[in-house]
Parts: sequence; C-alpha cells; structure tokens
Amino acid sequence: MALSHNFLLLCSVFLFISSATIAQTSFRPKALLLPVSKDAATLQYVTHINQRTPLVPVKLTVHLGGETLWVDCEKGFVSSSFKPARCGSAQCSLATADACSGLNVCGQSVGNPIIRTSTHGDIGQDVVSLQSTDGSNPGRVVKVPNFIFTCGATLLVRGLANGVTGMAGLGRSKIALPTQLAAAFSFKRKFALCLSSSTTSDENGVIIFGDGPYVIRPDIDVSKSLTYTPLFINPVSTAGAFSLGDKSFEYFIGVKSVNVNGKAIPLNKTLLSIDSNGIGGTKISTVDPYTVLETSIYNAVVSAFVNGMPTVKRVSSVAPFGACFDSRDIFTTRIGYAVPWIDLVLQSQNVQFRVTGANSMVRVSDNVLCLGFVDGGVNPRTSIVVGGYQLENNLLQFDLASSRLGFSPSLIVEYRTNCGNFNFTSN
Repeated sequence: MALSHNFLLLCSVFLFISSATIAQTSFRPKALLLPVSKDAATLQYVTHINQRTPLVPVKLTVHLGGETLWVDCEKGFVSSSFKPARCGSAQCSLATADACSGLNVCGQSVGNPIIRTSTHGDIGQDVVSLQSTDGSNPGRVVKVPNFIFTCGATLLVRGLANGVTGMAGLGRSKIALPTQLAAAFSFKRKFALCLSSSTTSDENGVIIFGDGPYVIRPDIDVSKSLTYTPLFINPVSTAGAFSLGDKSFEYFIGVKSVNVNGKAIPLNKTLLSIDSNGIGGTKISTVDPYTVLETSIYNAVVSAFVNGMPTVKRVSSVAPFGACFDSRDIFTTRIGYAVPWIDLVLQSQNVQFRVTGANSMVRVSDNVLCLGFVDGGVNPRTSIVVGGYQLENNLLQFDLASSRLGFSPSLIVEYRTNCGNFNFTSN
C-alpha cells in the first residue's frame, strides 16, 4: 500500500505541474539553471527566480536541505496567477500539510534556519520561470505554471541577505525545487551545485537541475570527473519545527574517518553514525558558512593541523574561528595556501572529499589566516556539518533517484578553473 500511495503522489506532481507546462510549449529542456552569487556581508549563497504574473525577480537564499521554496507573501506580493492550495487537495498531500485554515487553505511549518525561527505558512501555486541549458550554454526561458510553494511571514526574512525575500529549498521533499522541476519537464531527479568563492557579480556559481554535461570554461565537462558516495536519510527531521515521524530533508553522507595530511586523527567513531534519535552523522549545508565540528572532532583536527605546521606561528583567535596563524609564515601557491590538507574519508580510503588550503584557510586581516572550521559544541544535533566555504569551487551532483552524491576534485587544484566560470552568455 505504501508503494501505491507514493506512486500516486508522484503521479500527482506530474499531472499538476507537467501537463500545464507541456500545454504551453512543445520545447522540453534537458536541464535548467540558476545563477548563484555569494553575498559578502552575510556569506549566504543567493539566487533569484522569476515568479508570479506579471513575472518579477524574487531574490532567495539557497538552502540545500530546505523542504520548499518559500517567499514573503505579507509584503508586496501581488500576482494574478496565484492559487491557494485547498485543504484536502493533491497539492496539500504532496506538501504533507499539517494544518487547515478557516479559509480552507492548507499550510505547513516554514523556517529560516539562519535565525532558527519557524512559523506557519499557507501553501499555494504560482508561475515560475527559469532559463534552460544544454550544460554548456544558457537556452530558452521556460515556465512552470503551477509551481507549489509556501508563503512565509515577513519576520522570517530577518537575517537574510539584503533584498532577499525567501529561501530556495533544494532538499529531498516532493515540493522542493529539484523534484518539482524534474516532474515538470520529465528529466532526471538530479541537480548540480557549484558555489563560487567570489563575491563579484561577474563570477557567479551555478545550480543546474537535470543531468550533465556540466561544462566550466575553458570547455571542461566536470561531470566526467565525479567520484560517488551514497547519500543517507536521517530518520528524524532536522528542521526547526516538525511532526513526530518526519524524516530529514537534508543530505547526509557516510564519513568513516578524518585524515589530516594523510593520517587518521583519533576520534569517537560513534559520533559519525546517525542514531535512532537522529543525532550524529555528517550533513552538507549551504546555510552554514563554514564547516562545524563536534568539539572532540574539532580539537583533534586542530591539533593535527597545528602539528603539521611546526614553523608557523599561532596567533590569537578571531571569532568564530579558534585556530589562527601568522600569514607571513604560510606560503601561497597557485592552488591556495600551503597547509596540511584535510580529508573526509567516505566508504573507503580511496573515496575522500579533500579540503586543501584554498578551502580551509580564511584571511581575517592582512597578517592573520584562520582555519575555517568552527567548534560546534559537545552535543550538537549533527557531528559534522560541511559548510559552504569548504564546498566552494567543487561541483556536487545530487542524484535523488539513486540517493547518491557525485563530487569533483577541487576545480582550482585539478583544472585551474573555478565555479565562477560557467558560461551565462548565450551563443
């Protein structure tokens, strides 16, 4: 029965989204793209989607593990094509709505993890438009007439980058962007994320919904150099508010150990597994600017890192970092700072996500560099949270159907390019 129920829900996504889309155009894109910029003030990764009738650009913070696209509907939301989701409808079922208002509109909890605040939001549908791509160049703009999203309250916008009025959820739910867009255009439930380290407008990173190729200038198809590891589902929701029995929509990977300069550090390996209460493990996050480690893991990484640089002077800490150094003692190379590399070892010693100096060191002043890892305390919900800074200039492919993560080597190290080199200019 569970299989039949899930099948019907997926069919509902297709019927409510895909049929209306195909009715408007015979063009079926193989993939869609969104540009992603880095906000210098907040370190958030920001994109925009054209929504509503008439279409307006909506600026959104990228939330990799977010359940839904949510926008502030209390301030300045005007659209002739908006349709509320009526209680008991297929849209409400897809969104796993947990409430029904007196106006016969279903809703759900919607949150901003940056300020750790959640409220109730009504569920609705409206037009969204995105640019298509062949993986190398942008193509025609396409519309999804009945895209399901959630209306958030204005108070949820607090803490977001300037001009941002919502969040773009890319998580494992049926109403997050990857699943809805795949259903609308019948392409694979995959998406690629390539975050740029630059805060300038001409070096944007990219999200590509659909399969590869993923071509970065100068004509490098990064999809051909991916290493794969399983994605895991945390059985307990990691959202700010949730119902009993809800699973997490975030992306977890199976880190088995941590190496510094090729040597395993001592750590309590039970922290690396997710227990029955949803505690522990390793997740990937775009709303955490830097990687956050449980205290004992953090101390072991810092100790090994410091021991790997015996001639480098350690200086006073600069918040939020605990390990800072005199930058005049650290050499700079074409691939970043010459410091010990840090490896997250996955299903075997042959499968490692490597963090080199370009992604580990943060310059906080002219003469001070800090290790860009943060102490997350002794009892965090998740033991390792891989933050945005450590993801930059690495392409990640999330394959929802196969529950698999593909990740490239550092584009800077391997190809002398970066995520800011996707071609956003049409041929």
